[in-house]
Amino acid sequence: MPTLSEHVDLRDDLIRLVTSRLLDPLEILLPQADLDGLRLSVRADADMWAAQLLGPRDVVARQVAVRLMAVLYPGDKPFDPPEEWWATPLGRVCARRVGHPSKEGVSFGVAGAMLGITRQGVHDLVNRHKLLRHPDGGVAVESIRARLGLRREQ
Repeated sequence: MPTLSEHVDLRDDLIRLVTSRLLDPLEILLPQADLDGLRLSVRADADMWAAQLLGPRDVVARQVAVRLMAVLYPGDKPFDPPEEWWATPLGRVCARRVGHPSKEGVSFGVAGAMLGITRQGVHDLVNRHKLLRHPDGGVAVESIRARLGLRREQ
């Protein structure tokens, strides 16, 4: 069960992201527009998104995570976040609920970032068969998600 601080951290991160990536650019392009209503909606919706992302329904959490990543990180190429992104509240919940948004296997460094451990820690888990190697190299993302799910249950 998620903690209140986890919910608040995720909600605040979502508000910051939506504001900086969507509302602030709109304000620059449309200085005469009144965005106050949108800002209030973002606060309420971010609370709902955080509840859905942290809630018990995997399908809903994955749908919300994919939608948020598609809107907040648009581009012509699949989203491939830098290692430090995985330490953010949205990155942590996405690692657990979605895995990597565009890869089935990731490097030991990315796996460590997704798990919040060192690269050496990932090597240890792979050697002890607690994480699976991906056939193309690195670590299988599904095994990372499974490990995060186990840690969550404990």
